[in-house]
Amino acid sequence: MGGSARALERWLEAERDQLALWLPVMLGGGIAVWFVLPDHTGWTATLLATLGIALAAGAIGRHGRAARAVAVGALMVALGTGLIWWRAGQATHFVLSRPTIATFTARVERIEPLPARDLVRLRLAPVAIVPQAGRAAPALPRRLRLNLAVGDVPPGIAVGVTLRLSARLMPPPEPAVPGAYDYARTAWFDRIGATGRGFAPVTIVAGARTTEPALRHRLSAHIEASAGGGGAGGIAAALATGEQGSIPLDDTEAMRRSGLAHLLSVSGLHISAAVAATMILVSRLLALSPWVALRWRVPLVAGAAGALVAIGYTLLTGAEVPTIRSCVAALCVLIALALGREALTLRLVAAGALVVLLLYPESLVGPSFQLSFAAVASIIALNEHPRIRALFAPRDEPRLTSVARGLGSLLLTGIVVEAALLPISLYHFQKAGIYGAVANICAIPLTTFVIMPLEAGALLFDLVGAGAPLWWATRIALDVLLWIARTTAAIPGSVAPLPAMPDAAFGLMVAGGLWIALWRTAWRRLGVVPLAFGAAWALSTPAPDLLVTGDGRHVAVRMQDGAVALLRDRTGDYTADMMAQGGGTTGLPVLWSDQRSARCSRDLCIATRMVGDRRWQMLATRSTYAISAETLVDACARADIVISERRLPGRCRPRWLRLDRTTLGRTGGVAITFHPSGLAGSATARMKTVRRAGDGHPWIVAPVTQTPVAYGTRRRSRHPRIAPDQS
Repeated sequence: MGGSARALERWLEAERDQLALWLPVMLGGGIAVWFVLPDHTGWTATLLATLGIALAAGAIGRHGRAARAVAVGALMVALGTGLIWWRAGQATHFVLSRPTIATFTARVERIEPLPARDLVRLRLAPVAIVPQAGRAAPALPRRLRLNLAVGDVPPGIAVGVTLRLSARLMPPPEPAVPGAYDYARTAWFDRIGATGRGFAPVTIVAGARTTEPALRHRLSAHIEASAGGGGAGGIAAALATGEQGSIPLDDTEAMRRSGLAHLLSVSGLHISAAVAATMILVSRLLALSPWVALRWRVPLVAGAAGALVAIGYTLLTGAEVPTIRSCVAALCVLIALALGREALTLRLVAAGALVVLLLYPESLVGPSFQLSFAAVASIIALNEHPRIRALFAPRDEPRLTSVARGLGSLLLTGIVVEAALLPISLYHFQKAGIYGAVANICAIPLTTFVIMPLEAGALLFDLVGAGAPLWWATRIALDVLLWIARTTAAIPGSVAPLPAMPDAAFGLMVAGGLWIALWRTAWRRLGVVPLAFGAAWALSTPAPDLLVTGDGRHVAVRMQDGAVALLRDRTGDYTADMMAQGGGTTGLPVLWSDQRSARCSRDLCIATRMVGDRRWQMLATRSTYAISAETLVDACARADIVISERRLPGRCRPRWLRLDRTTLGRTGGVAITFHPSGLAGSATARMKTVRRAGDGHPWIVAPVTQTPVAYGTRRRSRHPRIAPDQS
């Protein structure tokens, strides 16, 4: 054995307690590889390569720790790739190929009130199509997600009833521009084949009507009314049941901008508080009986009660993946306590991550999984560091010094957590709260030790009709929480914007962070290299100069002063915010038509952007009215880039790029960045698209319902559901 091999073995021997922590990392790496690689060829090659590496490592070094570590790691990567591939195949279902209007009957599977938006969201399973005179009945997917106006919801609606309604349906939307939210991927694993908006009349045709909503909705309504409604009532309901639909949009945005949005989702904080309160209450009640205290293991009984509360709380709040993840972690802590082991360790986090990834491998690419596990892992890794543990360990000292030490510990923990979450927030949302660490120092203790105990006590005293004083105190505490959020959000520069970063840059930062957090010897410092390189790459990525949505309707140009200008005078708030985020700014978008560098008519807009010595001229159509072919062809010849939601004539030949319905049908949304080349009078441009050629992921190449057929007839097409001209 060579000197380097012996050094490697000594290092792994020193880190032997940490090796198990890399099992979920390798499993997640295999899952990530499947999402990154485009087709079956790459996925198969990954499986064969990792299995080959595992066999070779096992054959070469059967007695060395390094060879065993490589073999196990390769097997976990192979397991992750195969698991997510199998999971995606198990989710196979029909997906709508084009927008359509249909009348049908469907069974209600889920009801989600959204009072702040005057909507109710339903998940439906279609039963039958209602034929319309003169029209063939379209085929529908097996599961739909619809929004209904509150006034259109029929009285007595409940899970399990069958509705008759009409709706405008469309395929689950892919990212409108590069870096935006990919709902099509989420819908695939949820087996949702279409989304849309239902409209009256909506009637119940079968199933048991109910005069009372489900327990979760009744509890939410009671809490909201008791806490006084508005933002305070909505947050109180969210803390107890996970329903955030009642929180006003302004307050939701303030919580997000201040870095406190995590308090609104039922997660480890809420379940931990519920379990801790249950254990304290049960142990104190059992201790009142000397006979029970002497003969029973009171902590074990209290832990069992806490486990039941954790499971019941998870079911009450809808058993969403984040809540299940938190419940699994809480149960692992209780099991560790029952076995007499240290509960809060990185091994616990690794075990929870392993369980979640085995059950829901697709959750790896979602922000919820990444944010929650990054936060918990960073907290535990920080407090396991010997110097940090020694600095903040309890000691005999004056109370004022002890309080200052505790506040310092809380501040340092908040800073580390914010640093760990910042890349994830910027990657998924293109913005992140800057002052979240300071806001959380006040908000987390307020929520954990004041608001939630008060709310739990108020609900308990409501059983005897005496909860009003506690609800009054809860309302005061919630108003303080909202004041913290609004004040923090209003500070100039409270939100850091960043354009969509490259996937590789994000991957480098994640790899560096994991290397630092999971090792214990001095080699952990090497993680700074990929972390710093990924951060520099992300920060140096310029904001796109031109954004075009996949349907060609919405176009945004980044002006010389950094503002984002929109093509259409009437653009919805959601689209405007998405374009602003994609352009790397948090400011309100402006209009093309108001810019000095643009000329607009009812049908066309021309904008000019100077990059170095090169003048880029962009032409976009902004109406569906007929335009003279000669006028359009002449304008195309003078433009560098032409954008249109319609199919342009073949004679329309811009100097660089044409983005019309045909081209966008292949590329999806487009982001273009102009770069000065350094040569006088010339410049280059880089284009990034939503879709990749040959992408074989199942939500891209999906079985589609694309022709008017009788409901239930299974006609499959392997054409991409995203190309309207192929349907």
